[in-house]
Amino acid sequence: MSNTKHAKAFRNILFNGKLDLILEAHSGLSAKVVEETGYPAIWASGLSISSLLGLRDCNEASWGQVVSVTESIYDSVDIPIFFDGDSGFGNFNNVRHIVKRLSHYGIAGISLEDKLFPKMNSFISGEHSLTPINEFTGKIKAAQDSKSCDDFVVVARTESLISGMDVDISLERANKYYEAGADAIFIHSKKNDGEEILDFARQWDKRCPLVVAPTTYTEMPISILEDAGVSVYICANHLMRASLHNMKSIANQIKKQQSIHHLDSKISSLDDVFSLLNYDELDTAENKYGIID
Repeated sequence: MSNTKHAKAFRNILFNGKLDLILEAHSGLSAKVVEETGYPAIWASGLSISSLLGLRDCNEASWGQVVSVTESIYDSVDIPIFFDGDSGFGNFNNVRHIVKRLSHYGIAGISLEDKLFPKMNSFISGEHSLTPINEFTGKIKAAQDSKSCDDFVVVARTESLISGMDVDISLERANKYYEAGADAIFIHSKKNDGEEILDFARQWDKRCPLVVAPTTYTEMPISILEDAGVSVYICANHLMRASLHNMKSIANQIKKQQSIHHLDSKISSLDDVFSLLNYDELDTAENKYGIID
């Protein structure tokens, strides 16, 4: 796909009238797994990428570091990448620079959240202060004005429910963001029943596409979210968490047993690694480009 086609493809995911699942990736390798499994797009998760770098999800990683990893993800696959832009890593000017680079490189879209910079991960307890509405709408406008591809998507994520505000405030903020030019609204919640998401979605009444990340309300059926107008369901951090869980398990087994014997059935084979990364292509390239005696 060309850079424009990636953005067009993701825009179609948002506006195709049905709900699509997308999965996070935090490296080129994990991105290849997402693509091979058949997901239509990748969420370049700020939490997962920060964790990959050994940093906390509170803007300890610079935007340059996060964008650099995202570009490596883009280079590894041929499906759209949706970038987790946190709160924009600063003011409107930071947003302009990030969007210029992302859209020029071929990333399909950005999510911007209305928390103050530096932001804290939504699932950490404590205060989550929001950016004033007029400041955040300025970031949305700056993003739209700075993109180099018309189909690049700007999604406004409101953290009002995370910060303890009610659905009415969330709707008020979302409407201001939509009027400012947001292509879609990302409504986030950490309650485990998902009811406030459904309340928001029903009152929003499909004014524009909705994006959710049901990390805590995992039992909510996808069909109910789809009926309520949700377009994109982000599985936001699960490959990173799966990797951590299994790395710790294998590391403990090796330490306890003082051996790597009997581990092969619990880990991917080297052939799996070589196959996913298409080592066989080197033979084809050698025949095409190699020195012929």
